[in-house]
Amino acid sequence: MRLLMLGGTEFVGRAVTEAALARGWEVTVFHRGRHAAPPGTEALLGDRTADGGLAALTEGAAAGRAWDLVVDTWSKAPAAVRDSARVLAGRVGRYVYVSSGSVYRFPSAAGHDENWPVVDASPDDGDDVDYARAKRGGELAALDAFGERALLVRAGLILGPYENIGRLPWWLGRMARGGTVLAPGPRELALQYVDVRDLAAWCLDAGAAGLGGPYNVISPSGHATMGELLAACARVTGGGATLRWLDAGAVLAAGIEPWTELPVWAAAGELYDALHRTDVSRAVAAGLRCRPVEQTVADTWRWLQDIGGVAPHRPDRSRVGLDPAKEAQALRAAAAGEGGGGAGQGRGPVPG
Repeated sequence: MRLLMLGGTEFVGRAVTEAALARGWEVTVFHRGRHAAPPGTEALLGDRTADGGLAALTEGAAAGRAWDLVVDTWSKAPAAVRDSARVLAGRVGRYVYVSSGSVYRFPSAAGHDENWPVVDASPDDGDDVDYARAKRGGELAALDAFGERALLVRAGLILGPYENIGRLPWWLGRMARGGTVLAPGPRELALQYVDVRDLAAWCLDAGAAGLGGPYNVISPSGHATMGELLAACARVTGGGATLRWLDAGAVLAAGIEPWTELPVWAAAGELYDALHRTDVSRAVAAGLRCRPVEQTVADTWRWLQDIGGVAPHRPDRSRVGLDPAKEAQALRAAAAGEGGGGAGQGRGPVPG
């Protein structure tokens, strides 16, 4: 198989590239040159947002070239996807666009599938659109050029090595600092996420199998719980952290923002339903397999140690995580309110 990866040097793109190389595929990486392309790939340099920025795909060594698959993770101006897809429509068998569950109109009902209404968008949109419209516009651009040959991968929360958003790295860093850690409850809160390597494998399998149309690609709800995720983070970082569980009411009363200040977590309600209660039966039937949360956490921690302990961060994304002073204040308030009941869920040993 011949893969053209648009990007391929960070997080999802890198995972896709490495998965394809591991299969013995021929991989061409088209990127801006800000990071080194993975060893074993052919690199083409260009900036798809600039005038003439796609020349490396049509001229020189790439003139007349064809690929079996293209994988595109672009999340900014849909017009960039439009232009790339048009250039490649006659030279690539299938266009795999890594989209997002954010394309669904909010609030999306618990158990929503690929037929839930999506946001309004255009493939001609520029940078002046939000993330949801950018991803939906990218979908429309891929569909416009490739039709049924476009595979729309609506990923949810993505975790794992190379993460440059900061969600799992923040939790690992917080556990590594030790002490009492505010753990948002309930422990049994069902989570949905996908390990970036499982996402990459599914994209390649589905693309090679000739699938098209939209798929929600994320683990089944409850593949892991909040308790299992945080317990794994505490274990791999050395066990110096003590989890102090607070119920959702206490967390919200402390003015702590779900998802941003406490990554991954959301209290029961509309946001939780949108993030952690998506129907994924179509992707599972098409071969999606998700590794245990303990493996995702351990491998991410190992990668962080290999790069010096500090994860890279995308400049176009806000940083996530809870300020230590705000965490300490919430923990003090919870301790003071224990006599009245209902603020906390206890401490004690980290759950297995």
